[in-house]
Formats: sequence, structure tokens, C-alpha cells
Amino acid sequence: MAFLIERADPSQVDALCAIERKAVQLFRGHPAWASYSVMSIPPELLQQAISRGLVWVALNEASAPVGFVWLDTDAGGSAIGIAEIDVLPDYGQRGIGAALLAHACDWARAAGYRRVDLGTLADVRWNAPFYAKHGFAVVDKDGPAFAYARQRDRENGFPDHLRVFMSRSLSAPGRDEWTVWPAPAKLNLFLRITGRRADGYHELQTVFRLLDWGDEIRLRLREDGAIRRLHEVPGVPAHSDLMVRAAQLLQRHSGTAAGVDIEVEKRIPMGGGLGGGSSDAATMLVALNLLWQLDLGEDALAELGRQLGADVPVFVRGRSAWAEGIGEKLTALALPPRHYVVLDPHEPVPTAALFQAPELTRNAPRATISSFVSGETTENAFTPVVRARHPRVAAALDWLGGFGQARLSGSGGCVFLETGSLHRAWTVAAQCPTAFTAQVATGVEVSPLQDALARHRGADRATRTT
Repeated sequence: MAFLIERADPSQVDALCAIERKAVQLFRGHPAWASYSVMSIPPELLQQAISRGLVWVALNEASAPVGFVWLDTDAGGSAIGIAEIDVLPDYGQRGIGAALLAHACDWARAAGYRRVDLGTLADVRWNAPFYAKHGFAVVDKDGPAFAYARQRDRENGFPDHLRVFMSRSLSAPGRDEWTVWPAPAKLNLFLRITGRRADGYHELQTVFRLLDWGDEIRLRLREDGAIRRLHEVPGVPAHSDLMVRAAQLLQRHSGTAAGVDIEVEKRIPMGGGLGGGSSDAATMLVALNLLWQLDLGEDALAELGRQLGADVPVFVRGRSAWAEGIGEKLTALALPPRHYVVLDPHEPVPTAALFQAPELTRNAPRATISSFVSGETTENAFTPVVRARHPRVAAALDWLGGFGQARLSGSGGCVFLETGSLHRAWTVAAQCPTAFTAQVATGVEVSPLQDALARHRGADRATRTT
């Protein structure tokens, strides 16, 4: 039987939860049944994992989901976990589970992870014996790496004596293999324009908040010096793509003869004020600096990024920050844990037109970090202009404003609502009108790009010493 494995889509959440419930029925009569029967996948957590590209689904010939695998990054560092892997009982013993597992491990290896962990049952043939056939070995479950998973087991009432933990080591990708890198989105928690310079650029103040969600970039080194984007990006010719321009700039600056093939999975809406193009460019600079073995420092990469766009340096440095100048003067800023509902009204907003708008306020008094921290400074200078010129964005602000203070990010058109809990964010997102698309994201202290760089650096060091 033919089946296809691809990234899961948020519309498949209910189908995947149903697969898990049917797969659980296989444990009837097992001592673990009492726990399995009352535990089920939280749909909002599964949807969050899908939006981050951590879930793959197996589709049958009718394009219906028949199995899935879900990766869990809670372990941190160079290890990643298998949160769930299920196949419909009617589709068992057809190689679907093995294919899903291999697909997940291949992605984890390309993303720089060195180990895949999981918890399972030792006495069920499609659990521990299955994983053992695919390179997993039983490990000491009393080790600190599994403390969090065992705590979750205890909270869910799962009997500890039935559980074994297993790990599979992953080798580092070779120079001719694909590697995977994140390009996170950002929000502007406020934006104030305080003046206009003689060169026409605007002086501004803002706070960049980096998120745990964004685009994914895949890179494969070339020895012929060519820089190739392998797939079209709608509305973005390769010659003007910031990813391509970043690679070309770094190549010229360093004098390297190396090249690269580029693929990108776009999740950040273009023209949404979430920094998608700038983040993609920063990821190219950071990733290729390592892959091309250039050893440029962060300051040098940030300066190259500034030449591509004012928002690029904050993504290179990988910390949320207070920004001034044209957005390139950065002061790292610790922000409290917050979750965000990000609404895409599907109306791109051209930044250049906003900066030229005669009604734009360009001489606002300067804000201070303390005024922002106190909650006094939250406005975005572009909001009145965007409201007047872009009715769909205005409608999105009005709808989201029914749940709290809705704000425009950057020059729009995406808008967002800050919440103190993930549950609250998902509750609001679940009510999103069909005219918009809602995404839930979490603010992070350290960019996912910096986490990926640390993993790949570790893999690179291990490769050089073997």
C-alpha cells in the first residue's frame, strides 16, 4: 500500500487526536490501560507543535491521515523526544510506524540534534521491541534527562514500573547533506517615531520580542560557489530575496569559494510586520558562517545584517531588545513570560508607503525603558495610518480588541494580543473568524536560531575531532 508522509496541518488536529484514541484501544487488558484510557492528547498542544513543524502525518491513497509522529523539544539542548507516535490499528504492520519514526529522526539529525529519547512499555511488541529494531536502546531512567518525563508520568498516574526509556544517537550531517535552521518571527511591542534624519531615514524606538515560531530554512553546501534557491517563493524573485542576498553578501565579504542550495518553508506572512524576510536573512548569515567555517564574530554578522535591513541585527543577536536609531541600536531586554495571539488579516501592508504617509506622526517624544516596563508605552505610530488605509487590518484590530489590548506589529498588517497564559491564548485563537488566520506563539529569552546554532556547533566540533 502506498502512503505519503508530510508535515501535519493544523486542520488535521481532530483527525490525529482520533487516531491516538483508536490506537490506545490496543492496550485494553494491559496493566497500563487504566492510565491510557483517561489520558488523551491536549488538542491545543498538538496544534502548537504542528505550527512549529514538529508533527508529521502519514496519508493513505485518499489523503486521509492514518498515522502521525510528534516531536517534543522540552528536553532542551542536543536531545529531542518522541512525544507521540500512533498508527490506526487497521493500518498496522505495513511499515507506516517505521517510516514515520525514520522521517522524524532524519529531521532531528538535520536540525542538529544528537539524540532522540522516548518513553515506552517494555512488554508490548509494538513498543520497546519495535524501537529496538530501529536503533533505540534502553537507558537508565533515573538519569536527569528523564526527570521531566517521569514527573509527567506521575502527574498522569502512569505506573512507573511499566515504563522504560530508550535513546537513539544521531550522527552529525555530512557536508553534502541538508541541515535545518529556524528563522523566528518577532513582534514590536511598541513603536514610536521620534524624528527624521537628513538621509531620509526615520529615527524610532521599539521593543523587539522574539517568538518561538517562524520559518524553516534548509541548506546544503555546494563546492562550485553557486547560491541557488531551489523553489519559488510567491511574489519574491530570487535576485531580490533577502536570503539569497545575505548569502551573496557573506560570500563576497569572506571571499569563500563555497556555495549553497536553499529551501525555505514560509510560515511567517509576508508584509505582516513580523520580520520574516529579515529573520530569513539573519538565519542565512548565522548558519553559513558556521557551515562555511568562516568564524566571523556576532558583531561582524550583525553589521552585515544591518546592510541588508534595519531589523536583521536583532535576529542575528538572538535576544529580545530595546531598539533605537533606525532599529539597529540594540539593548538586550529581559521580558516576562508571555504568550501571544497573532492574527493575520491577509492584507499585506507596504512599509515604504506608510513611511511616506503625510499623516504619520514623526516627532513623538522619546520614550524610556521604564515607561515601557510600567505599561505606559504601548502604542504603534503606524496604527492610525494602517487603520485608515487597510480595512481588513482595522477589522482584525477591532475583533481582537474585544479580548484585550490589540496591537499592530511593526508596520503591519498582522496584529497581536498579549496574554499571561497559553490556555488563554488558545481560547481566543479558537474563536478566530474565518476571514483571518490565528497563530499562537510564545515569547522567548533566547532565539530558536541561537539554540540551533549551539546544537550545530556541537555537531560540527564532534565531526572535526573524529
